[in-house]
Amino acid sequence: MEKNTSVQLFENQPIRAAWDNNEEKWYFSIVDVIRILTEQSTQRSASNYWAKLKQRLKSEGATQLLTNCQQLKLKSPQDGKSYKTDVGDTEQILRIIQSIPSPKAEPFKLWLAQVGKERINETIDPEQAIDRALETYLKKGYTREWINQRLQAIQVRKELTDEWQNRGVRKGIEYAILTDEITQAWSGMSTKQYKLFKDLKKENLRDNMTTTELVLNMLAETSTTDISKTEEPQNFSENRNVARKGGEVAGIARKALEERTGKPVISPQNATQLNAIITGLIEEMSREQ
Repeated sequence: MEKNTSVQLFENQPIRAAWDNNEEKWYFSIVDVIRILTEQSTQRSASNYWAKLKQRLKSEGATQLLTNCQQLKLKSPQDGKSYKTDVGDTEQILRIIQSIPSPKAEPFKLWLAQVGKERINETIDPEQAIDRALETYLKKGYTREWINQRLQAIQVRKELTDEWQNRGVRKGIEYAILTDEITQAWSGMSTKQYKLFKDLKKENLRDNMTTTELVLNMLAETSTTDISKTEEPQNFSENRNVARKGGEVAGIARKALEERTGKPVISPQNATQLNAIITGLIEEMSREQ
């Protein structure tokens, strides 16, 4: 089963989730749900609550519910590492909610229904996913110009990963290695070095790029896709060589731009700093009007 992990928000609180493409349904981290419904202060206390609840459900004869609960590897909010985590589909989560006295139970049920509806609608009409991404970035304070570039970057990345999949590249570590090759070739830094330069930890690197950085990264990735389609690499080593070539195309463009402007393209500013600058400019313009 192919499951795409993500983080969903209920009242601005994160819930780790995974969408099963084959079954076309969501699986949610049970501990995360319990943490929110019972207002536990830590992940550990929520885990303890779930352990006691499992014992109670078992004594009540709800063995089928517990047996059907799966475990998926989800990233821990504490250290960012992936661990096996109890998850439940919508039906199982609703059954668990019935066993938890919480004023948030009814709003959570409505939220579950909405999340499921949105994902199915996006499968039928992908444009809805783009609209939701646009709304999310606007709420975070990004400009429309930046958002347009970011959405284009998502499409370029999708075309590249589709090409990798066609060439037999495996998701996960192999995608990460090839991405690192591209980043190193065009920016002069590994992905890890790039994130450290911007003072990032778990944040998405592309969400913290300037418009120029995004454009060059897109050039690197679309060049890699085009070269791959031309050279048709047959193994991982050949794919790695293609990734380096694609990154080098954007690397040449970066150096040419830096030579013309006399300024480095790679910026240490991250999204928080960039958005603060944009907000300041808007406020200043408002005072002048």
